[in-house]
Amino acid sequence: MSASNGVLAPAPGRPAFPASPSVALSAEAAPFTPGGPDGSQLASLSDAERQFSRCAAKLRALRADCGQLREELNQLFDQLLSENYNRRCELPISIRPEDVCLLLKHATALVPLSQEHLVVKFCQLVHHLLNQLKVIMDEQTMEVLVNYTANALKQCSTWTHSDVLLAFSTVVYGNGSQCHQLVSDLLREDGVILQYSSPSQPNIELRHVALTCMANICLRIPGQPPLDDQYRSVCFTLFLKTLQTAKPPNTDDLFYCMIIQAALKGLQFCLSGGKWKFGVGEELGSVLAALKRLMFQGAPGLSVDWPAILYPAPLSQYETLSAPKPAEPPKTSKEADKTGKPSGKKKRKSKGKGKKTKTEESRLEDEEDDDKEAVSELHRGEREAEILPKQPSLLLYPSWKLNSSESEFSDLEGNAQSKLRVYQCRVRQLALHCMLAAVKAVERRSLYGYWSSFIPDSPAVGPPSLTLLTIILKDPSPKVRLCALQVLSAILDGSRQFLAAAEDTASPRTSYTPFSFMLATAIRELHRGLSLALLAETSSQTLTQVIKCQAFLVANAPYHRLRPGLLSLLWKQIRPYVRHRDVTVRGAVLRLYGAIVTAQAPLPEVQLLLQQPDSPSGSGGGVSGSVTPQDSALSWRQRNGAASPARTPAASPQQNSRTHSPHLPRTPREEEEKEEKASSPWLLRLCASLVTQPREDQPDSEGAGGGAALEPSPVRLEALQVLSHLVRGYFPLVQSSVYEIGQVSAQCLGETDHSIQLHSAKLLEEFGAGVIQQYRVENNVPESSRIPVDHVVGFWSAVLSGPLNAALQNEQHPTLQASACDTLASILPQAFAQLPDKTQLMCITVLLGLTYLDNYLVKTAAVRALGVYVLFPCLREDVMFVADTANIILAALDDQSTNIRAKAAWSLGNLTDTLIINMENMGVDFQEELSDMLLLKMLQAATRAAADRDKVKCNAVRALGNLLHFMRHSQMTRPVFQRPLEEAVRALVKTVQSEATMKVRWNACYALGNAFRNPSLPLETAPWSQDAFTALCHVVTSCKNFKVRIKSAAALAVPAQRSCYGDPKRFSCVWHSLATALENSEDAVDFLEYRYCASLRHTLSEALLHLLSLSKQQDMPELSASLAGEEGRGIKEHLIRYLKAEEGEGKTREDEAGEQRNSGEESSHPQQRMGRLQQTLVRLKSLEVEEGGKEEKEVVVNFLEDLLKICGPRPFTE
Repeated sequence: MSASNGVLAPAPGRPAFPASPSVALSAEAAPFTPGGPDGSQLASLSDAERQFSRCAAKLRALRADCGQLREELNQLFDQLLSENYNRRCELPISIRPEDVCLLLKHATALVPLSQEHLVVKFCQLVHHLLNQLKVIMDEQTMEVLVNYTANALKQCSTWTHSDVLLAFSTVVYGNGSQCHQLVSDLLREDGVILQYSSPSQPNIELRHVALTCMANICLRIPGQPPLDDQYRSVCFTLFLKTLQTAKPPNTDDLFYCMIIQAALKGLQFCLSGGKWKFGVGEELGSVLAALKRLMFQGAPGLSVDWPAILYPAPLSQYETLSAPKPAEPPKTSKEADKTGKPSGKKKRKSKGKGKKTKTEESRLEDEEDDDKEAVSELHRGEREAEILPKQPSLLLYPSWKLNSSESEFSDLEGNAQSKLRVYQCRVRQLALHCMLAAVKAVERRSLYGYWSSFIPDSPAVGPPSLTLLTIILKDPSPKVRLCALQVLSAILDGSRQFLAAAEDTASPRTSYTPFSFMLATAIRELHRGLSLALLAETSSQTLTQVIKCQAFLVANAPYHRLRPGLLSLLWKQIRPYVRHRDVTVRGAVLRLYGAIVTAQAPLPEVQLLLQQPDSPSGSGGGVSGSVTPQDSALSWRQRNGAASPARTPAASPQQNSRTHSPHLPRTPREEEEKEEKASSPWLLRLCASLVTQPREDQPDSEGAGGGAALEPSPVRLEALQVLSHLVRGYFPLVQSSVYEIGQVSAQCLGETDHSIQLHSAKLLEEFGAGVIQQYRVENNVPESSRIPVDHVVGFWSAVLSGPLNAALQNEQHPTLQASACDTLASILPQAFAQLPDKTQLMCITVLLGLTYLDNYLVKTAAVRALGVYVLFPCLREDVMFVADTANIILAALDDQSTNIRAKAAWSLGNLTDTLIINMENMGVDFQEELSDMLLLKMLQAATRAAADRDKVKCNAVRALGNLLHFMRHSQMTRPVFQRPLEEAVRALVKTVQSEATMKVRWNACYALGNAFRNPSLPLETAPWSQDAFTALCHVVTSCKNFKVRIKSAAALAVPAQRSCYGDPKRFSCVWHSLATALENSEDAVDFLEYRYCASLRHTLSEALLHLLSLSKQQDMPELSASLAGEEGRGIKEHLIRYLKAEEGEGKTREDEAGEQRNSGEESSHPQQRMGRLQQTLVRLKSLEVEEGGKEEKEVVVNFLEDLLKICGPRPFTE
């Protein structure tokens, strides 16, 4: 557009001006001056900046009373609209946002609403500047523009509303929550936006702009509150109604696609504003049905009767294929002009509209460039796609792989069809974006019922159901396939609990199909479809998402309940892609390998894969048709060039031999390492080489350059994670590579990359944890299968003398320091004892010093590591080390960080465990050697921690129980200990009776039982004794958690003397509580508690027999009354089952260990139970009672004799 009055418009071919540095938004920025910049500044500005500065200066100089105001405004608006302010231009645009806001605010005062043509141009200018310059407005500017456009909607004619709404949508973009009053006026039933966006609106262009405006109102920018739920609900309903409404007659397909795109964006913004709040009934089914239909918008040869609502069901809701429509004769070019394109009159309505559609045209050009592959491939494959339903064998073959021999359209028709396909492709893409938002917003359980509508649950026989796999395999656009893979990944993520029911190991039933078998079939179909996509995908970005989606599937599927073979096929298929040219693909492959080795590890199928021999002819050599030997995969970096993973031939043995170093004499250590490498799994050696070995050449995609270079950091990080997963899940297979793992870790710890150092420290920690697990007694690992202790000592000696020490002192990276502390805590205790004294001293000194740092991560890890060390046999008998550790823990318990206090409480629990062990092994000598004041401080600190948060409290009560067990009689009688002693017991009682988490409560019950084992505890005379027994009696009968009941019953059975139970009234209370708990032992509120029923009855039976063994003359009246009545018959029934070893068979190993800790005895054999019962009977018979109490005694004796008679003496059998 030419310019006049001295304002020059940009001329084509003008030489470029040097770009000026961008001006930062700050209070010190130069203020806007109407006079404009001087000549020196203009020389450094781009054409658009100079034009804007001159026009803004002239506009600021205008006043409302100017004589030529209308002409001046019209000309200035045209000049401003003629410039392209897009920041993707050659010269950077540095127009300040505050200058744009000042210009627009001043223009609102100059453009009266009566001048409708000027109003239209001004609205176009608002959209043009704010949209292209990405201006973030201040509140005042937003308020001025919102009020101006709202008044224009009320006062101006209808023909202006399209441009006014476009400006309004630009202003409220992401600011809908800040315009409450205006939004409420526009979104009411008779509001302008609702009227214009209604499906009954005949003006398609106006409807499109109104829907866009509603979508921008619903958009939520991070950091801002979402739109009110009532307005979101109104918009949601209208968007859904728009998607469900069929295309109006005589409506151009392109404009209809634009309507659908605007509605999909709005629905996506509604769903992205938070959790789903629109109902989970038909509303959810309607949304999913509409989205599923639009996922296939424009698919060639597809004629389906789509359901209006999807209902949750275990079976697929197969879409009904409509009868094929008769072939229509091809339209002539004139007919295509009438029906295939919008009319020219509509396009050239005004200059402003032409300028408005200019940005849309540029956006369309970008989309056409992005989707050029999709259009061309779909154009070539349309004819084959139309006949696909008749060819079941080709149904799952990707349609973009099918080529057509000739085109069906002329050039003019082809351009129109290509444009329509781009729009339809965008609809499918937005529908999948919206589906992704719905998956994230809807609760998982609500979504499980719709799985069969989007995931196939049966093999394709005949026409397959239309699912996400159909899009992944057949859509011509790589972007759409990528979106479908993202949706499938989101559905699979977190579905482990749902898929856990899948099983197909048993023979299939012919009468009906179990739900577990259907789930297993769905998993197999997902494997099959994703494997086809993996082989057919050509886009690196989409290929990466295919592999990531497979990783989500592997991480959530229960392969231990499925027939083996799925992971083996996947293992072979992904193997060639380890050498893919694209870095993200290689990283995704390693992530998938990590998912495989963590899936229900150790999995027998994966163990076999890891143990396969390293030979090209092995079953794990590669994919059929594109075999890639393992040695070829290891040496791919040494070959010149990199071909497609499916077409690179394997390197010949002669070629590989060239890379070998000359034969040199090897030391015995080198020979040993060579043997370890030969026996280590292929995946471990691959990951080790990716992490440590340099690359002799770089693929073209990563740039050329001389010299060796390591793999990119993302690939190395993924390889280190796979190594950690291997060590954690398959330690027996990798333990022979102890030196190789040590070398990898040492080399990575010596690097400067913080992430590499962190992951290598994690690898060391996992290796140390694996060794510790081997040496645990309960794991029963044969000594011949363990790593020898001297090897472990050598491993840690090398690691601790290397860069790990530097990592411990690296204060620049506290996360690395914390991880290094965790590594120190994973040293095998037996190996630590054999380390040199200076190495042991270094570890202890470093950990003690790190507890004084301010960083909470380092402090937490150091306190935890000291809590581990205090249990080491070589350190726990060192009173000085125990005292130093106790003082560190006591200081950490007063820290402000909850995490530090939680780890300190855990370490205090370990330290008090050490006190109990030393008391049992060393006797009174250790108790006397430990300072009384230190013991008092620990008791008081643990009491205070018992009132802290649950994560602190659960270990604080454990420490209290140990401390009360450890105290001597001489300490309890001292005045300084008496009050803390009472406060400690009352803290335990309060915790037992509280509403804390169940773990805290059962730890408190266990702690009381632990305290009761101290014979010096004055249970018979202390005032708090009654409260302790009352709390345990209440919990054993009323707590809904059975593990808490078990711990409380075990605690009630701990006291070894009758006097500990107090008077007959308290003894009777304990007896009746245990009897009532035994009677109600099957009344579980939560079905998950039923697995503990047998263990609970076992513990209660032992407790009742324990009370009978301690009973005295004064207890006979209550016992006889109980055993002679209805309560006694129930007790007898359960005791018979206990004595016959029918109770306790369902106990877990954890329960048995807890009972042994409480009772101090091994789990008794039935013969031993009968022996204790006979001893009790003999003692009661010899019990002397008064003349009036003989009858009560006879009742109890007869009860025990009946038990012996029914159960009978049994010969002891192994």
